[in-house]
Amino acid sequence: PLAGAAPPFVHRAVVAHATYSPEVRHPVEVTADQESHLVAWLSKRLGPPLRAPHLESVGYNLVGGRLLPGEPGSPVAQFMYQCKMGTRVTLYMRANAPANRETAFLYSTEGPVKVFYWIDRKLGYAVSSADIDKEALLKVAQAAYQQHNPE
Repeated sequence: PLAGAAPPFVHRAVVAHATYSPEVRHPVEVTADQESHLVAWLSKRLGPPLRAPHLESVGYNLVGGRLLPGEPGSPVAQFMYQCKMGTRVTLYMRANAPANRETAFLYSTEGPVKVFYWIDRKLGYAVSSADIDKEALLKVAQAAYQQHNPE
């Protein structure tokens, strides 16, 4: 993509983050105490096996996740994480992304929401937050990336 022209899934990740991260009572559909069920359910719906990365090393714990609509016929998964201060970040994952050899992180902003995103094999990933700076968000994105690509 051209600089500043993020793929459409990045905009949808921003909207999902802005919609669900402020929720106090219902931020997720399935909570972290049911992580194995959550991951199995979302994997079944999206197709490829998914993982909810463990981001404790960068200060975030899994809150849970939800299934969201994506492009027609392509549901997406959103995992939400929270730090001790209550700040939230989300990981948005979509299957059926156009195959891409370039796994470099790309950065975008939309309003107050900052996003690092990448496409690897046929999965698109977007890590979003409106509450932390670019450098802190990059650390979260790198931790998520490393767990999905342990090589």
